[in-house]
Amino acid sequence: MTLAAPWVLHVDLDQFIAAVEVLRRPELAGLPVVVGGRGDPTERGVVATASYEARASGVGSGMPLRVAARKCPEAVFLPVDKEAYDAASVEVMQTLRALTWGGVPVVVEVLGWDEAFLGAGAEHGDLGDPREFAGHVRAEVLAATGLHCSVGIGDNKLRAKIATDFGKPRGVWQLTAENWDEVMGERPTTALWGIGSRTGKKLAGLGIDTVAQLAASDARVLAAELGPTMGPWYHRLGRGVDTSPVDATPWVARAHGREETFQTDLEARADVEAAVRALTRRALEDIDAEGRPAARVGLKVRLRPFITVSRSLTLPAPTNDPATLEDAAVSLLDRLDPRDRERPVRLLGVRLEMVPPPEGY
Repeated sequence: MTLAAPWVLHVDLDQFIAAVEVLRRPELAGLPVVVGGRGDPTERGVVATASYEARASGVGSGMPLRVAARKCPEAVFLPVDKEAYDAASVEVMQTLRALTWGGVPVVVEVLGWDEAFLGAGAEHGDLGDPREFAGHVRAEVLAATGLHCSVGIGDNKLRAKIATDFGKPRGVWQLTAENWDEVMGERPTTALWGIGSRTGKKLAGLGIDTVAQLAASDARVLAAELGPTMGPWYHRLGRGVDTSPVDATPWVARAHGREETFQTDLEARADVEAAVRALTRRALEDIDAEGRPAARVGLKVRLRPFITVSRSLTLPAPTNDPATLEDAAVSLLDRLDPRDRERPVRLLGVRLEMVPPPEGY
């Protein structure tokens, strides 16, 4: 089910993973909490999330745990517990789906563990003040789950998504065509949802540094420099234009992967192959649960000192046979450059891409 509605809400849980951990351990409330790896900052691993108290010391997602410990030595480090976050996410999304707006159930488009778009259901009545409904959403989520969230309000999904950041934490913010230029105009292009640092650098090379400059740019120049599809799309982002509807169609995975960072680099080829086979078996469990065979195998290798390479291959025929998939994954090691095959291995990842479901994606 898809829906175009006069208002779109973006719901984003505040410091979700850290908040789930604090719910389980109330004594951690107000303390700097860092979640990542096995919870040991002396080991290799990266930060999955940090509480606001830890972020105030410069700790951020993706940062090595050792660096986080140096920045915030008083932090409490906890291991990642995916099952707990899955369960909390399910509870949040069930709460959102139970809401009504304008007299009909809301349409919920799940974006991930901790965020979703909300739209008014079909044949809705008076929607009232969207800020009032956003406050109601926040209160319902808190009452049902004990978790706080922020809500962005927009006249499309793009603006609602960006608005949320202005409301964090535990707030509501509204961004529409009316205040777009005032709020976003002088911000860097990377403030836009969909533009990362790499694209931001490309735009800067064209003399485009701000959202206002992007909005005023020539779409034909962008198309010539950045591609006929992406160039005009970036131009629309600069103007805050987004026509995509809130879509409640369940997300269907295209692939499943597993990876592991080793506490001690793997140097022997036999050890590397054994690790690749073990990761393949773990990924196979995930695609077996989907009921679809693998059509493509990918391998990610992080080498000493910190070089990451990837290789992939399409299988002769889709399969769920463990031996076939393990052999395919191991064969990708031989596709590395000869010098790279001699380097110690810091991390390995195996990705199994499945055949599409009968109904397509």
